[in-house]
Amino acid sequence: MNIETLRADMVAAMKAKDKPKKDAVSSLIAAVKKAAIDEGCRDDIPEELVDRVILKEIKTVTEQVDTCPDERAELKAEYRQRLEYISAYAPKLMSAEEVRVLLTEKFAEVLSTKNKGLIMKTVMAELKGKADGKVISGVVADLTK
Repeated sequence: MNIETLRADMVAAMKAKDKPKKDAVSSLIAAVKKAAIDEGCRDDIPEELVDRVILKEIKTVTEQVDTCPDERAELKAEYRQRLEYISAYAPKLMSAEEVRVLLTEKFAEVLSTKNKGLIMKTVMAELKGKADGKVISGVVADLTK
């Protein structure tokens, strides 16, 4: 996903007077800009940074949905709708089986050490933003048994 697509979608939501979608996309753009400034790539924002921020925002909104009390139904519905809008921009993540295949092919010598910490350190650099950390950890734990 690139930042220009997000901006175009925000403008479209503004023209359609779709305030919840505009707010969700706008907060996503703000988070991407902040991350870009923090990483020193303010003018040329790479797509992998945008994808990483989208995944982080999904986790944040999911946590908001999970922690919102049931008696605040309208707020919980708002969070769910925001999660739905943001999830539409999420990159496709690798499945556990795809992660297993990649690890056995590309990281065979690191896997042979059976050192989970070393394996995770090596693998996460490669798979960050491509697969969920919990999925990677589960596959690594299974392979190091």
